[in-house]
Amino acid sequence: MSVIFLLIPLSIVIALCFLGAFIWAVRSGQYEDTCTPSMRLLLEEQRTNAKPGAKANPEGDPSPSGTDEGSKE
Repeated sequence: MSVIFLLIPLSIVIALCFLGAFIWAVRSGQYEDTCTPSMRLLLEEQRTNAKPGAKANPEGDPSPSGTDEGSKE
């Protein structure tokens, strides 16, 4: 029974520590923007892969259009 007199104040102190850590995290901006970082990866991938006016280059040619400028048909 005497242990409960130790555990209750100890649990209150631990709970106050967690509350203080949560308040510190909110004030320091940890929870300001939770959606953008996860979406940034998807948006950057689309932006780098889909360049306007660029054609696909399946053969891996160094020319950007995918055609060899030296050979004419």
